[in-house]
Order: sequence, then C-alpha cells, then structure tokens
Amino acid sequence: MVRNENPENEKAVVEAASGDAQTTKATVKRGPKVTKRGAKKEAEQQEDPEVKIETAISNTEQYIIDHSKQLLALLGALVLAAGIFLAVKYVYLPNRAEKAGAAMFVAEQHFAANDYQTALNGDGFNAGFLEVIDKYGSTPQGNIAKHYAGICYLRSGDLDAAAQYLAKYKQTKGVPNRIINAQNYGLQGDIHVQKGEYEKAVSLYSKAVEAGNNSLTSPQYLKKLALVYDRLGRSADALKALERIADEYPMSIEGRDVEKYIGAEQQK
Repeated sequence: MVRNENPENEKAVVEAASGDAQTTKATVKRGPKVTKRGAKKEAEQQEDPEVKIETAISNTEQYIIDHSKQLLALLGALVLAAGIFLAVKYVYLPNRAEKAGAAMFVAEQHFAANDYQTALNGDGFNAGFLEVIDKYGSTPQGNIAKHYAGICYLRSGDLDAAAQYLAKYKQTKGVPNRIINAQNYGLQGDIHVQKGEYEKAVSLYSKAVEAGNNSLTSPQYLKKLALVYDRLGRSADALKALERIADEYPMSIEGRDVEKYIGAEQQK
C-alpha cells in the first residue's frame, strides 16, 4: 500500500469527499409528508365500492336497531293520523252532512211557505235554520242554512241580522252554486241600498254580476248596478252597465227593454 506522504493533500481529499456528500444530500428531494388524515382518506378512496355499500347498510341497520322504539312510535302516530283523516272524511263528515240535510228539510218547507220565523226557529218538533247552523255549520248544508237565514231576516225586516248571516255564507264552486253565490252578493247589495250605502252596494252588485256569469242573474244585477250608479250621479258608468246587458244578454228579461234605459241615460 502506497501511503500519501503529504498530510495536506490527504486533508484536502477528505474535505472534498465530505463536501460532495453534503451536496448530494441537499439535492435529494424530500417526499410529501403523509399525515394520518391523508392516509385515512387514501384508504377510503382505495376501498372496494361494494364494501362501502355494505358498510352503509350496516350503519343504517344499526341505527334502526338503536332507535327502534322511537321509529315505531313515529310510524304508529302516522298510521293513527291517516286513520283519523280517513274516518273524518269518509264517515264522520258524510254522516253529519246527511243529518244536516234531514234537519233542514222541514225548515225549507216553512221557508217556501213564507213562514220565515218558523223557518228560522223551528216548529217545536223540527229544527229551524238557526239550529242547523249551530249544529252543522261546517257542512255544506249548514253553509246554505246561513244563506237561508239571511233571507228570512231580510224578509222579516231585520237588516242587520240579515247582513250578518248573508256575510257568513261561504262562496262555493261549481256551476249549480253560481246562482246562489250571485244571489248572496246581490241580497247584501240590496241591504246597503235600503240603508242608503250606495258605494257598498256598487261593490256587492259588481261581485254578483261576476259570481253568476249567466243570463239569469248577471243582467239582473247589471241593471241594479246601473240604477245605483245613476243615484250616485255616475251616468257614464250606468250607461256602460246597461250597454253590457244589450251586448251580452240581449235575450234576457232585462235585455228586452234595455234600449229604453240606455236612451234615457244618454239624455242626461
């Protein structure tokens, strides 16, 4: 073995070797640091999809087992609510409607005979409209009874009670009910005319025209509307109402002589 006799050269070689090692260490790139959360996420991504589904199902089953009492109680409450709803809709309400109809039968006969007080209060054996309203007011028959009661009070001269009961009537849908709806608004308009409250009458007669929308009631209330407009000095509005009768309902009773009223209104 040849020994380097120059100590300085030996020292230089050692230092050079040490420097190369440090340089090499510095140039090596450090890999990304893997955290526990990252490792867990990566493991989840690599997990078999079927395993995920099975795990989810297992968790759901465990939830049901853990909360079985609460879920059964909720299910029982829903079934009970559905049962009550069906019983009310298909048993309770039809029975009440049938009883209301039977109770009204005699009262309607008294009404047809113009015996308005007996129709309202009953005859001692059979109910009147007021009792039907009290017991079955939420049924369709009870609703009609409110309309009847309003008419009875109006025919008896009690305008305030008439207005009260007529206003309680709820407008109903369907072609057969249009006439009653229109008559209800129209009668309320008549009450305000008798009280000299013409602006309110205008509003109610206008509603009566649109509620009926037929050749029987609409021209009738258009003519009343024209008369009220005339009393208010609103000749142009009165003329429009009369012309509407001529244009839309010429074959109606009011349409037969409407030209006479139109001519009179045009002269004003």
